[in-house]
Amino acid sequence: MMTVGRGISDFQQTPISITKPEGETVLINCHVSSPDFSNVFIHWYQQRVNAAPKRIAYMSSRFFLENGLKIDYTANLIFFKEYLLPVQTQLSHTDIVKALFTVIGYYNKVFGSGTKLVVSGKFSPPANSEILQKKHENQITYVCLIEKFYPDIIRVTWNDDEKEITDQVVKGDTWQSTKEDDYSIASWLTVPAENEDKKYYCKYEHEEKKDSLSTQGIFHMLKI
Repeated sequence: MMTVGRGISDFQQTPISITKPEGETVLINCHVSSPDFSNVFIHWYQQRVNAAPKRIAYMSSRFFLENGLKIDYTANLIFFKEYLLPVQTQLSHTDIVKALFTVIGYYNKVFGSGTKLVVSGKFSPPANSEILQKKHENQITYVCLIEKFYPDIIRVTWNDDEKEITDQVVKGDTWQSTKEDDYSIASWLTVPAENEDKKYYCKYEHEEKKDSLSTQGIFHMLKI
């Protein structure tokens, strides 16, 4: 959950990336919850490769599309004053990768996470994921390994039973196999040895796929 702006209780943009062949239509959701939308301004920006962000649409009391655009948009207000904005745009080979992201606010704008668009006929969810473990004298290092996915856009986080963990977390860069086009990534979490019996979770999000791995029941020891 991302809490931003006055009166905004929830602000989410999904998914983090979309991979489609040229000419396909994609659907991107901006989900905003607020008890009062009278002071809520939502902007959609598009960022092409090697170009500055450009606003393509915005919403206050109604929906406005920037002049000259040939992209189809729809907007729906659903129950409990939650605002769902599907954006439909036709992919072109001239935009190999581009991003669409939302901005909330009038004077003080807050950017959403963004959605990266990849024009490709190939898509592969992670083929394998596991947590490895290495014990030291006074600490334990968990390594979350996620392998063989495409494209390379992926979100990896560590959590306990209460919240996301950011301390003592290292996220590596994605790497590509020398024989295939698929990517892999690893993320490390280091905790005190006395927390050995505590549950930690490695969560990842890749396109529409989400999964969570637990440190409990680990049988793979990392040799370093």
